[in-house]
This record gives sequence, C-alpha cells and structure tokens, in this order.
Amino acid sequence: MVDWRHWFQPKEHHGYDAHPTKLGKVWHFIAHDEGWLSFIVDVILVLLIGQFIVIPAFGFAFDTKYPFVAVVSSSMDHHRLQFDEWWVENGQFYGDHNITKEQFRSFYKSDGFVKGNAFVVHGLGFDKAKVGDILVYAVEDRPDPIIHRIVAVNADGTYQTKGDANPTQFKFEKSITTEQIQGKAIAWAPWLGWPKTLLTELMQ
Repeated sequence: MVDWRHWFQPKEHHGYDAHPTKLGKVWHFIAHDEGWLSFIVDVILVLLIGQFIVIPAFGFAFDTKYPFVAVVSSSMDHHRLQFDEWWVENGQFYGDHNITKEQFRSFYKSDGFVKGNAFVVHGLGFDKAKVGDILVYAVEDRPDPIIHRIVAVNADGTYQTKGDANPTQFKFEKSITTEQIQGKAIAWAPWLGWPKTLLTELMQ
C-alpha cells in the first residue's frame, strides 16, 4: 500500500544548493526567494506574460487586438444623475437621431460608466453592431481607443458615435469605418481599469 501521508507534511526549506541544475536555481530564485530583487523580477515576468501571451491569446479568442480596454476619460459618465434627470439634460440630441427615451433605457450600460472601469471587447465578425452598442475603435493621432455609444448607422455602412456625457459629437465620430473598429463591449468590471487610467494621466 502506498503511504500518502508524507504528501501533506511540510517540506523543509531549501536553498539554491539543493538544486543541482542552473534551471532549478533560477526557478528557486523566481518562486521561492523572498528578496526584493526576486519580487521585481516576478512583477516584470507577470507583465511580460500578460502583454505577450495572455492578452494575445484572449485577442485571438475574441477576434480583436483589444480584448480588454480601460476607460481613461469621463466622456460616458452620467455623474450620478438618475436616468430621468440625465435624459432631461441630454435627450434632445438623441431625439434628433430618432432614439427615444425608452429605447435608450434598453441600451447596454444606459446609465453610462466612469473612468477606471474596464470592458471585455469582442470583435464584430459576422455580428453587426447596432445603435446603442458600446463601440471600441481607433482614431488617428489618439493613443487609446475610443469607447463611445453608437447613435446612428450611416447609409454607406459607417457608424456614428457619441459619448453620453459629451454635449455633441466630435468630427471623427460621424463616419467610423469598419477598419477602425476593434469590436464592441460585451462585459464590464469596475475599478480594473485604474492602473491603465493612472498611467495614462501620469504620462499626459
């Protein structure tokens, strides 16, 4: 009979000398060393693995270069207004674009979202984006993708967007081509975008 009890007994601490190979010593440094240098190396490895393995893998699965995006501006922030209050201040624009109050209320994230939030993005593929979707797209001379709501689909197949908190559209929002589009937001999480948001603000 196999004696399995020793599997659950604490192992004695061992150092570099316990590893006969260089690879073993490197693993000990990464996984077991408690010094600051090991900690820094661990952080760098996590960032590199995330940037060059995890994100590309999710990008392949979700058919987009940006499977995760952070909200770095307040252009979609309703500033804690109740929906009816927000609509009184902003509804005229949407009415002019044939979007009713009831229709807008049914849109994804109809109460907006704030700086520091994060989204999971899925490429459009064969799924056409529609009015009300949160579109993620690239704009020339802007380092971060835009994350705004579709307010119209043009006759030529391009899209129009607007930030919920913006009084009107930017010029670049009136004809967004499919080549610019990275996908649409399909899932949301609070706070997770703050590391990117803070980094963006520090670099401005």
